[in-house]
Amino acid sequence: MNLNNVMPWDAPAPEKAGRPSAFGLLPEDLKALGCPNDANHLFSLLQRPWAWKEGAPKLGKDNLAFLESVADLSLPGIDESIESLDGTRKLALTLSDGRRIETVHMPRVVKNARVTMCISSQVGCAMGCTFCATGAMGIQRNLSAGEIVGQVLSVMSALGPGTSSRLTLVFMGMGEPLHNLDHVHRAIHVLTHSAGLCIPARRITVSTSGLVSGIEKLAKLKPRPLLAISLNASSDTARSRTMPVNKVWNLEKLRAALDSWGLRSNEKFTFEYVLLAGENDTDEDADRLVAWLGALSKGHNLNLIPMNEHDASEFCEPAEARIQAFSDRLKSHGCFVTVRRSRGRDVNAACGQLVKR
Repeated sequence: MNLNNVMPWDAPAPEKAGRPSAFGLLPEDLKALGCPNDANHLFSLLQRPWAWKEGAPKLGKDNLAFLESVADLSLPGIDESIESLDGTRKLALTLSDGRRIETVHMPRVVKNARVTMCISSQVGCAMGCTFCATGAMGIQRNLSAGEIVGQVLSVMSALGPGTSSRLTLVFMGMGEPLHNLDHVHRAIHVLTHSAGLCIPARRITVSTSGLVSGIEKLAKLKPRPLLAISLNASSDTARSRTMPVNKVWNLEKLRAALDSWGLRSNEKFTFEYVLLAGENDTDEDADRLVAWLGALSKGHNLNLIPMNEHDASEFCEPAEARIQAFSDRLKSHGCFVTVRRSRGRDVNAACGQLVKR
C-alpha cells in the first residue's frame, strides 16, 4: 500500500461556487454566517425530512434567500433504486459534480419497524482490499460532511423511516470512513445534534479496514460512534495478501490501538471476518483469531460474513459445512459469534458488493 496515493485526511469535496453544503452546517455555523432568524430553528428545518415538502426543506422566504447566498442547497439525488427479495433497497445517488455513490436501505419488519442504513463516505476506496468490489474502483474523492448528511436525509425523505428514533446508521458503504475522518466526524456531529435528527452516537457504527492512525484519532473525539473492525485474517501474512493496509498497520499495531481505545461502560467492538474459501477458513485460522482477540473474544461481537461473490474478485464463499465448522470452533473457545447472512445479495447490495463506475 503506497500511502502517497492516499488522499489527505482533509481533502475537500467539490461544492458549488466554493460554498459549503447547507446540510453540513451546525447551528453555530449558520449563526456565524449571518442567519437572520433563529439558527437552531433553521437547522431543524434543514435536518428533519419528515417536515419537508416534495423532497426539500420548507424554509420560508427569508431563510431561503439567506441560505442561497451563503450555502449550497443541493441534495444527492436518487436516480436508481433496486429492491431485493428481502426488502433491501440498493440506491444509486448522484452528487452535484455527477459522481455516483451507493447507499443501502434495510428495513426490519418487527413489532416496532426499524431501518438500518448503510452509508458511503467516499466515492470509491483507496484501501484495495482484494475481496471488495468498491476497492476495485480506486479512490475518486471524499464526500463532504454535507454530502454524507444529505445522503441520509434524501433516503429518509424518499423511503423512511418517518422518524429518526427508528434509524440506525452504519458507515459500511463505499469508502474507508477513517480515511475521510474530518468530514465523517463533522457529519456525525450534525446527525447527533439535538435540534436535528438527534441520533444517539450508540446507533452509529463506523467500520474500518484497520487504519490505526484514524482509530487513534477517533478515540479522542466527541461524539464518538461505535467501532467495527474488518479483520478477515488471523496472521499478518494472510491479511497482507488480501488487505494492503496490513502492510502499514499490522495486526499487532491494530490490537494496540484497540487496547488504547478506552471502552465505555456497555460499549462493544464489532469484529467483521469475511470468510474466503481456502484462504482464511480453517480451524487453525479460527484458533489464531481467538488468540489475537484475547480478552476481546468475550463480550464483543464477532460477525462471520460468508464471501458475497462478485465479478471483481476471484474469491468464493466457503461451503456451508465449512462455515458452520469455523463458527463452531470459535464458539468452543467462548466467542460470541454470529454468521451474518448479508441482505440484498440478489441485487449486489451486500457487504463488499458496492461499486459504481
